[in-house]
Amino acid sequence: QRWVFDQFELPSCCRILELGCGAGTLWLENLKRVPAGWEIILSDFSAGMVDEASRNLGRHAQFQFKVIDVQSIPYESESFDAVIANHMLYHVPDKSAALAEIWRVLKPAGRFYASTGGKRHLGEIASLLSKFDPELSFWGNRTDSFLLENGEVQLSEWFTGIKLARYEDALEVTDVTALVDYILSGRVDIPAERLPRFREFVAHEVEAHGGVFHITKDSGLFASVRKEKLE
Repeated sequence: QRWVFDQFELPSCCRILELGCGAGTLWLENLKRVPAGWEIILSDFSAGMVDEASRNLGRHAQFQFKVIDVQSIPYESESFDAVIANHMLYHVPDKSAALAEIWRVLKPAGRFYASTGGKRHLGEIASLLSKFDPELSFWGNRTDSFLLENGEVQLSEWFTGIKLARYEDALEVTDVTALVDYILSGRVDIPAERLPRFREFVAHEVEAHGGVFHITKDSGLFASVRKEKLE
């Protein structure tokens, strides 16, 4: 979250809308770095997430909280200096409608920041599952969603000056139980009777890699500017 915050290029006084704020962790982890002149509206499609964000940050006067569907943002046109979508656009059913709405509520030359993952993200887990059973698939990113590889094309209809910054990171996992638990926490349907065999398989694979299982973390952030006119 600190790296994401580092990517923002915004004036000392501005109005910001975050879409898909979750529990507000972007701001919790950067609270001391937030300029006093920023007015920040934290929103999420989930009322539960908005409530949690409010519990975490509600004592700070700079923050407001609202349940919002990004496909229909309830604010007037040209209301915000910046909009942030931190790892959330790939959840949106109609991304074109969402991007049109973000364009609408941004002021002229307003900035849009959208972080997401790439095709390589957690790829070793997908390969591990496929090796165990070719019928299994991990819950990783889909090629038709909003990814590092295709995000610029989707943004280009509405935004200009698009720049992609990649966050270089990886995991080196030595704890077999933690790895198995993480895999099972995703949308992976392994019957209970096969779990002991799966745990043995993962332990064998970790051992085969010298006791350290490498996992790629492929993520980054698009920074862009609202187009003055749409073509």
